[in-house]
Amino acid sequence: MQRVGNTGRGFASWQGRTTAATVSIVALIGLSACTSSTKGGTSQSPVAQSSSGVDGSSSAPSSSSAPPVAAAVITSLPADGAKTVNPATPVTVNVANGKLTSVKLTNSAGKTVSGALAADGSSWHSTEVLGYSKIYQLTATAQDAEGRPTVKHGTITTVTPNNQTMPYFKTIYGTDLQRGATYGVGMIAEVQFDEPVPDRRAAEKLLTVTTTPHVSGAWYWTDDHTAHWRPMTFYKTGTTVHIDAKVYGANLGGGLYGQSDTSTSFKIGAKHVAIADAKTHQVKVWFNNKFQRSMPTSMGQGGYVAGKNGQISLWTMPGYYTVINHENPATMSSDSYGLPANSPYGYAPEKVPYATKISIDGIYLHELDTTVNQQGNTNVSHGCLNLNYTNAKWYYENSVVGDVVKVINSGGPTIQVFQGGDWSLPWTQWVKGGNV
Repeated sequence: MQRVGNTGRGFASWQGRTTAATVSIVALIGLSACTSSTKGGTSQSPVAQSSSGVDGSSSAPSSSSAPPVAAAVITSLPADGAKTVNPATPVTVNVANGKLTSVKLTNSAGKTVSGALAADGSSWHSTEVLGYSKIYQLTATAQDAEGRPTVKHGTITTVTPNNQTMPYFKTIYGTDLQRGATYGVGMIAEVQFDEPVPDRRAAEKLLTVTTTPHVSGAWYWTDDHTAHWRPMTFYKTGTTVHIDAKVYGANLGGGLYGQSDTSTSFKIGAKHVAIADAKTHQVKVWFNNKFQRSMPTSMGQGGYVAGKNGQISLWTMPGYYTVINHENPATMSSDSYGLPANSPYGYAPEKVPYATKISIDGIYLHELDTTVNQQGNTNVSHGCLNLNYTNAKWYYENSVVGDVVKVINSGGPTIQVFQGGDWSLPWTQWVKGGNV
């Protein structure tokens, strides 16, 4: 406030020989009746702007006052009282008009959930997943600009599944897919759920495949437990493949929830391709497009025989196979695929060395010296590719799971996906997703 002192500046232009008393009276009258027109001044006189005391000090209130400080406001997600909360979704706390000083989230047993507070105190979020069927208590404290505290309490409840399922990474033969392993260019990865999945489309969206370099690929469901993934074309040597199954907290249909997230990765090795020709009776092998050797073989004799569950093919079915297992020795018997050992075409269990399996229903490249005379000229097997000892051992030792074997010029139906013939299915059919 302006301090009003001597008002003589208002009379600087006055002339005359009036007495001081007269001047004072006139000045007072003038001040009460006139307004100031001083440049840059207000439209009021100095007396109107203030209410000075007799000693000239100001006692008028300020023309403006500071607004009140807003109290801190705390919000959280999920909101207080929320039920059927996805336990995989982080709990978040935010504050307006202040900063958080502490946040504590505890389960019913009193265990504190880990979390991270922003450096500026503006927010907090949980950093560990919650559990199914749990009640959590939230206590958050914040301060406004003047240090006044605000406290928020809340309760959330996570969803209770009807059932849970765990995904496992497998080869198409059902063995575990080994993390960090090297596989062939035709490798087919499988995800197997330990419970039937009602909503396979929902489950598929939670399965992510990342490849370097990038390749286009798709999932194909063989049943309500199992999905296979393959690229549109064979992998290139050196490709890395990473698969994530982020199923925890997700409803896969009918109240079936994912038990836990899981992931794996593998590498693609050298390009190994074998072409087995039923007419020339030769298996020719290339590594990285370089010819390695030609192995005389005796393949399936063809035709059908009656088995326990219907007709059994004796062809080595045409199409694309991949190596799915190595057994040394493999125990083989006709009973294993429904042909009684005492039937005309049956045979009792026997141990066969250096057996490289290429179909789920039991086709191998294997040693069988008893057919060496037929290898290279006549097909006499039940469907396997008979080789001599040297060639069977060489292929066994130099092939890996995922290597490609193509059978040509053979009779019978093309190998099907359920038999391990994933690459025989045209891409236009594969991308339809199979049994979904």
